[in-house]
Amino acid sequence: MAERLIRLHLERRPEGVSLVTSDDLPGLLAQGCSIAETIGVAQDAARRLIESHIEHGDPLPEGLSADLPPKFELSIPVAA
Repeated sequence: MAERLIRLHLERRPEGVSLVTSDDLPGLLAQGCSIAETIGVAQDAARRLIESHIEHGDPLPEGLSADLPPKFELSIPVAA
């Protein structure tokens, strides 16, 4: 399976958890205790959603990029 680039919306909740959704992949919802854990859960959930679309013959959402661009920016949290 090819890698796809999915834009995520990450929200830090007052109760200390992170929540991820995506306009590119409707139905994607992931939660974790840390940003890294939440992104890992989101990657797994996104993979399963995409596989489900393919297995059922459903078209993939238009927002999904078929190929990774040669260059893109990514912001990561760093504890200091």
